[in-house]
Amino acid sequence: MRRAVFLDRDGVINRALVRDGKPYPPQTIDELEVLPGVPEALAQLREAAYLLIVVTNQPDVARGTQSREAVEAMHEALKAQLALDEISACYHDNKENCACRKPAPGMLLEAAEEYLIDLAKSFMVGDRWRDIEAGERAGCTTIFIDYQYDEALTCPPDHIVGSLTEAAAWILEHNAD
Repeated sequence: MRRAVFLDRDGVINRALVRDGKPYPPQTIDELEVLPGVPEALAQLREAAYLLIVVTNQPDVARGTQSREAVEAMHEALKAQLALDEISACYHDNKENCACRKPAPGMLLEAAEEYLIDLAKSFMVGDRWRDIEAGERAGCTTIFIDYQYDEALTCPPDHIVGSLTEAAAWILEHNAD
């Protein structure tokens, strides 16, 4: 069985656009900005033999305010720049009650099956309550990047950090061999 670090996209890998205390995804590839330290943090995790899998909710596609093609172009740009094994996206909105939209753990469970991942030795890194709850429901150790958004966590994370750089350092320090 393999180990993975599951990563939310907006706010973890790339800069989220914050308005009124709430994060939003970039709308165009020109707005897509990889956060400082992310390439190095991912390289360190890859060096430690973790699979790196992005799991992201992109409900603006279902809402008609974003095109799937634009989101997938951003994903291709991220895969070209960063040491990522997979980017899995849920394009559904809340009302569709799918199994893949975080806080449901569907994207993590599907990746675990496909890549033979031991979820108990894996991590979920996110900046919103949905990420932490999905990771907990999948059985992963959860790491919350706290940007002081105007929303509350629904369950406590295993660890709180200020960036992916700090999360990677903590993961490597607490390597679950």
